[in-house]
Amino acid sequence: MRVYADNAATTKVSRRALEAMMPYYETIYGNPSSLHTYGQEAKEALENARERIAKHLGASPREIYFTSGGTESDNMAIRSAAAMGARKGKKHIVSTAFEHHAVLHTLKKLEKEGFEVTYLDVGSVGTVTAEQVRQAIRPDTALVTVMYANNEIGSILPIAEIGAVCREKGVLFHTDAVQAVGHIPVNVEKEHIDLLSLSGHKFHGPRGTGVMYIRKGIAPLNLMEGGAQERNRRPGTENLPAIMGMAEALDEALEHMEENTRKITAMRDKLIEGLGKIPHSVLNGDPVNRLPGNVSFCFEGIEGEAMLLLLDAEGVCVSSGSACTSGSLDPSHVLLAIGRPHEIAHGSVRLSLCETNTDAEVDHILTVLPAVIDRLRSMSPVWRDLQNGKREFVIKD
Repeated sequence: MRVYADNAATTKVSRRALEAMMPYYETIYGNPSSLHTYGQEAKEALENARERIAKHLGASPREIYFTSGGTESDNMAIRSAAAMGARKGKKHIVSTAFEHHAVLHTLKKLEKEGFEVTYLDVGSVGTVTAEQVRQAIRPDTALVTVMYANNEIGSILPIAEIGAVCREKGVLFHTDAVQAVGHIPVNVEKEHIDLLSLSGHKFHGPRGTGVMYIRKGIAPLNLMEGGAQERNRRPGTENLPAIMGMAEALDEALEHMEENTRKITAMRDKLIEGLGKIPHSVLNGDPVNRLPGNVSFCFEGIEGEAMLLLLDAEGVCVSSGSACTSGSLDPSHVLLAIGRPHEIAHGSVRLSLCETNTDAEVDHILTVLPAVIDRLRSMSPVWRDLQNGKREFVIKD
């Protein structure tokens, strides 16, 4: 049996999304910027996709900009807010210690340009409170950027409450909602969100598609120079087939969100219960307020890379953390941020499920994964020292 349990990294494009894309390769293939009939048919389709996505987010179509994905959207949103703040003499930003690298690396670059960033402590389950944000905001704060849900450990943050504080304080609020949109309800108006990033391939849309929502009155900063596409803010001919696939995938995800959430959450909880029985293991992230498909564990006495390779040999595809850092030997910055020691963070696994996974696949994981851990521990001198009392267990049973 082959099991794909790495949907937080990317998802399979849905059949509906694929079928929605085909006409824009075969018949409506004009450039949306062209004035002839072919171009205007493409332009009409592009605006239809913009309207559908805006409606799902509680936004206006003119607040939706198409991008290449979450990374570009994060960069564009943060850079735009920073530029607005700098013009007013505001060069302070509030964020968290466990953001995606698309956010963290942008913030590090801004720090080199004279900005000051406050990184909030996310605690042992990976969240921040609205009160933490309130206390961190200063007169010179230009932006608060807090992810909607963590990509590695699945914790969902109190976005509406944080947004309310930011609105009260007159500070722009950005959220990286890449892991949230299509999986849990998101509404920019109700949650007081000024800027939002999403990526199509996280909810069964094609890769290379994304959206930046930016509230009316906020001027997006151009990251590139070129043509007049996306209202002069994001040059380059729009990838219309992929955009139509993303819009269809989001339609589909929201149509079936309630039933999908019930199914995925049941499988997630079954995995958490089963893996929690493994000695000296610990669940990462909020045990209740977490994404429906996210299961993140640390196992003492093993290396995550070896675990992933042995699981792959058994047909189970998982991750040891963020897909963007899977080639790194460094421990996850997310796990370090919630207080896991280096040696424990190295023994992590992230399983991320979607509606196409089955109970039989979950059963297979629960058979294979404990056996892999037993095998690795049997070969580990660290585990032997732990068993013999030469070292003290960090994860207590």
